[in-house]
Amino acid sequence: MIEIIPAIDLIEGRCVRLSQGDYDRQRTYDASPLDIACQFADAGIRRLHLVDLDGAKAARPCNLHVLEAIASATDLDIEWGGGIKDREALSNVFSAGAGHAICGSIAIRQPDDLRAWLEDFGGERIILGADVREGRVAVGGWLEDSAQTVDALIDTFLPHGLSEVICTDISRDGMLTGPSFDLYTRLQAAYPAVTFTVSGGISSVDDIRRLDALGLPRVIVGKAFYEGHITLSDLSSFKKSLR
Repeated sequence: MIEIIPAIDLIEGRCVRLSQGDYDRQRTYDASPLDIACQFADAGIRRLHLVDLDGAKAARPCNLHVLEAIASATDLDIEWGGGIKDREALSNVFSAGAGHAICGSIAIRQPDDLRAWLEDFGGERIILGADVREGRVAVGGWLEDSAQTVDALIDTFLPHGLSEVICTDISRDGMLTGPSFDLYTRLQAAYPAVTFTVSGGISSVDDIRRLDALGLPRVIVGKAFYEGHITLSDLSSFKKSLR
């Protein structure tokens, strides 16, 4: 059954959401990231998607203190994205409490490094982050488009142990318009050995139910929660209904 992974995006230690990856279309929420993470943990959520948007732009992790606080206060299994551009940054992220590292830009710019990390740490800890805009993978906090397609990127790393991919349709991220169902079902069918996480556009529990019916294993919920379209009660009851 599908696993729900709530998201916390960070700018200057605060919880924010962007629309279509645009830093100029930012909304900041009052609740602290730690408080929100504790609410997720109390609701029975097991895994948290934590993204350092400052780090994505700065090419180094900038909000590790938030990661440390959440890891210390909860039992959440944290996947961290943003600013992981070298082995030192990767080590710092793991030391701060992340169980998984999401690697996006480095897959395009330094593929040899990502191959080595997959072989050293394994595909369960190193996750490929493929953020797609008009069929191409974007890098640098979604500020720059590459020439690579998501399929080509997966093909590059599959022989080196890649087993998890978070694919975000940037055009739908933060827009509450529903996810790209066809994109994810196509990818999952093409790469059955890879666990895909749906990201971008989730607007309601009905979207999650449809993804589950289509056989998708994981989904990230972000803006729909912060805007009240999906509640903590929904997440808790939905998890129970899938058991």
